[in-house]
Amino acid sequence: MNGLFSNAAARAAQRSANASLVDLTAAVGVTGLVAASENPGLMSVIDQHAAGVRDSLNADTRPLSAILLAAYAEGVRDAALQHGWTAPDGPIDWNENDWVLRRLLAVCVLAQTLPATR
Repeated sequence: MNGLFSNAAARAAQRSANASLVDLTAAVGVTGLVAASENPGLMSVIDQHAAGVRDSLNADTRPLSAILLAAYAEGVRDAALQHGWTAPDGPIDWNENDWVLRRLLAVCVLAQTLPATR
């Protein structure tokens, strides 16, 4: 397809991924990043999770993108829900060892490294 609509699907996917990452950051990232900045141990765990996410996405051979990160986060959340995980109802206690929340926070950390898109 050529012309005005040739990249419409790609632009829509990019917008959707960006919106998803903004929502994730609002739900998990804001409080998680504050908690991690106050707790070096938690930051170390989040850094390890971020490395795991990068490895899972083969970030050494292809650049991270909002689309990859949003899809990864959705996959983590969906798999966790299917296995009985429930999202916290209320404020997140970052002292709890919740693998899913820590992995999602790592996605938020990685999303901060992406170039801004319009």
